[in-house]
Amino acid sequence: MKIDTGISTKQRGVIAQGLSRMLADTYLLYLKTHNFHWNVEGPMFQTLHIMFMEQYTEAWNAIDLIAERIRALGHYAPGTYKEYLKLGSIKETDGVPKAEKMVQLLIAAQEAVVRTARSVLPIAEQASDQPTLDLLTQRMDIHEKNAWMLRSLLKK
Repeated sequence: MKIDTGISTKQRGVIAQGLSRMLADTYLLYLKTHNFHWNVEGPMFQTLHIMFMEQYTEAWNAIDLIAERIRALGHYAPGTYKEYLKLGSIKETDGVPKAEKMVQLLIAAQEAVVRTARSVLPIAEQASDQPTLDLLTQRMDIHEKNAWMLRSLLKK
């Protein structure tokens, strides 16, 4: 059935492509954060273990919101690791880094999600796609805050 919400088919496709990149980065961030939650060690174990759990739980909940927005635009959401690695900008981490390195890697990943969201903003804005703009703005706010909190842990 045809979608007639005031956003052209072409615009919906371009927005869905951008949101697919956002979904991929969010999923990769979720996985990296959950991995670090399981494997963090050292004197800051308790603090990092709890912070990582809060952040991966929040990312997990966001994944569904992003995927559902893609579906509302009339497109299928990517849902495989192969697709996420192809679409995403966050690289996997080999092995188990030290706690401070984990924090540094998560800062970079949080900032990557912000950059991806920011890249989709003008496309959604041009299409007057307020639901996508709202989603992107909320995601940017959360990931910028997470990056700030992680950076504060490295201050000497």
